[in-house]
Parts: sequence; structure tokens; C-alpha cells
Amino acid sequence: MDSVKKKAPGVALCAVLAAAATLLSTVELGSFSLEIVGAPVFSILLGMLITLAVPKLASSEPTKTGVKFTSKKILQWAVIILGFSLNMSTIAKVGAKSLPVIVCTIATSLILAYVMMKVLRLDAKVACLIGVGSSICGGSAIAATAPVIDASDEEVARSISVIFLFNVLAALIFPYLGHAIGLGSGGFAVFAGTAVNDTSSVTAAASTAEGIYGVDGILSSAVTVKLTRTLAIIPITLVLALWRTAKAKKAGVNAENAFSFKKAFPFFIVWFVLAALVTTAVGLLPESGFTALYGGSFVPAMKWLAKFFIAMAMGAIGLNTNIVSLVKNGGKPILLGFCCWVSISVVSLLVQLATNLFYTSI
Repeated sequence: MDSVKKKAPGVALCAVLAAAATLLSTVELGSFSLEIVGAPVFSILLGMLITLAVPKLASSEPTKTGVKFTSKKILQWAVIILGFSLNMSTIAKVGAKSLPVIVCTIATSLILAYVMMKVLRLDAKVACLIGVGSSICGGSAIAATAPVIDASDEEVARSISVIFLFNVLAALIFPYLGHAIGLGSGGFAVFAGTAVNDTSSVTAAASTAEGIYGVDGILSSAVTVKLTRTLAIIPITLVLALWRTAKAKKAGVNAENAFSFKKAFPFFIVWFVLAALVTTAVGLLPESGFTALYGGSFVPAMKWLAKFFIAMAMGAIGLNTNIVSLVKNGGKPILLGFCCWVSISVVSLLVQLATNLFYTSI
């Protein structure tokens, strides 16, 4: 009970930030909807602005414990809950044809992030987070990777800021770019699902494309490709955990006292997979009131809750971030994010041309 009381003020503060950010993301300014910016971006910005005005708010009692809990544990809960939006059988049908594109874009981003980390002498954790976030699924991938590599809130914030900057640009530019270069409606779905980082921006870009192409089904196909790509979180976080273990042993660190594979292993990813398997299993059941309720109410509710938890966590990270320091040190991470974004987009289009997906229709 004492632990709950300690966490409550900080968690409540983050929940208020997330609620405000969610409301902001529903605002429409003429034909422009702030939904493409997304609640996580607004939440982290609000947190940064509050910290700029009240620097000690997140690092002092009574909010300190709750803000830290939100930035770590609630972020992990969000990843777990996202698993309920994954249906393995649906992913197998639509995701299989996009697999070559997914593998090539992920490999491109990760290799480029590693090379640029060496060339630009970037912080290794920031480079890792930007590379993973760019190649897999933006904020969710960063959420899954951060605890595995023991990244700080400031490192996570810097990476999230870079990723969401290019998410917004992609959502605005890609639908018109895809149509202009002759991408088919099916090709655009694969392009959006592999070249846009975050799920919210994928849906925004695909929804706009349906209006431009005059075709339904781009959105559902793009989201399926995106969710297939999301599964790469699992092997990559496992590899990073193993790498940390090997590095600790090589350095002669006492793993029992300084580093524990059991502690580093992202067990919340196991729960993420189990959540996806539950949804897959329910989908195999005969149609009934239960399956209708599950698909029609439970899954959408889980999607909403996951997004809200991510917004809460981003608010907590914003509260723990010094925006002045972030801007001062942001040049190299932004350059890395831009290079990853451009390279993923180009590779996605080239692989589609090579595999005859470029001109396909829904």
C-alpha cells in the first residue's frame, strides 16, 4: 500500500499529460488533423515544457517514484497489450509476401545505424534506439529495447523525438509521393507498412492514400504489414540481451552482482507473444457472442489502452528530459534518423520493384 501511495502522484501526473495529449491529437485545423502527430508526441512535448518551467518537478517527491515507474513499467505494459492486436494467421497471409521487404529494410537501418554510430561517434545507446525504432515500429520498438540496453530516459526521449519527427513527415508526404511515382494500391500498402515507423503514422498515411487512390483495403493491408514487421521486436531484443551478457562476461564483470541475464531478459516480450497467441486462438473459434465481443470490443479497447499507456510513458520521459540539453546534442541523432528514414524508404521501393510488388493492386 505504501508503494502505491508513493507512485500515485507521479502516475496521476503522467495520466493527466496523456489525457491532454490524446485530446490534442483529435483536433482538426481545417483539412489538417493533428492525429498524424499523435498523442505520444504531444505528451513528450508537454512533459518537456513542464520540466522547462519547473525543472525539479519529476526528480523530487512526491512525483519522483511514480514518474520513474511510468517511464519503465507502464511502457512495458503498453508493449504487452499491443500483442492483443496481432493475429498470427492474418499476419501469415498478408505478411508473407512483404517479408523480403521487411527483412531488407530492417537490415539496412540497423547496419546504417551501426556504421553512422562509428563515423559520427554517436552515443551507442541512442544510435541503437534510433536504428531499432526506424527499422521496426518507432516508439514501441524503442519501448521494448530501452530496458534491455539499460537506456536512460533522456536517451529514450532523444530517440523518440527523432523517430516521431520523421513519422509526421512520412504521414504527410508518402501518400502523394507513392501515387506520383506510380505505386499500385497494394504496393503502397507494403511501402507504408515498411517505410513508416510508427503504427499511428502508418494508419494516417494509409487512410490518406485510400482517398487519393480511391480504393478501400489499403489501410488494413498496410497495418497487417506493419504488425508483421513489429514481430521483429522479439529476435532483436533477444540478441541485444545476449550481446549484453557476452559483453559483461568478456569484461570480467561478476554477472551475479553487476549483470544478470535473468534481469536483462525482456520477459514482457514473452507476454506480448502470448497476448498475440490468445487473439489468434480466439480467431480460430466458431463465431459466437464471445468472439464477436472479443473482436468488436476487447481488441479495440486494448489498442486504445496501449496507446494511452504509451502516451503516459512518453509524458514521464518528457518530464525527465532537459529540453535545452536535448536540442544542444540533437544534431547527430537527427542526421542519423534522417539517413535511416531515407534509406528504408528507398530500399522498400527497390525491393518491391525486384519482387514485382511495386505495381500490384489491392
